[in-house]
Amino acid sequence: MKRTRRVLSLAFSLTSAAMLGLAAGALWMLPVAYLQRGMAWLAVPIGALLGWAIARWISPRHGAAPWLAAVATLLAAVYVNVLIAGVRLAGSMGMALIETMRTAGPAMLWSLAGLGVPGGRWVWFAVGAGVAALTARRLSRPAS
Repeated sequence: MKRTRRVLSLAFSLTSAAMLGLAAGALWMLPVAYLQRGMAWLAVPIGALLGWAIARWISPRHGAAPWLAAVATLLAAVYVNVLIAGVRLAGSMGMALIETMRTAGPAMLWSLAGLGVPGGRWVWFAVGAGVAALTARRLSRPAS
């Protein structure tokens, strides 16, 4: 019974961290799309917010909080790049965003997102993931 509860708790934590990461990526997309420039430095404050949220709400007594926060931050970084690739593609083709993303498919969006990210931006994403992990580690309460 305890093992089942632990597995379900971990599955819920992973799902919640992924949803927070995707929401953070969508929120991150707004200033990037509005200003039409890459804002990779936003990975640092988004990582701190995700670290705080995961440590306080999702897994406060779980030792995996720093890992979950780092993965959620990297997921947000990947998601914002895929969304921006979709926005640029939709703008160049004169189609709606959802229609463009469905037509392009995940493989093409992934390729375009990878092409649109210079190497220096990945450093910001890694720093953001580190900040998320450190924030979650500091705020996590040890299991009793």
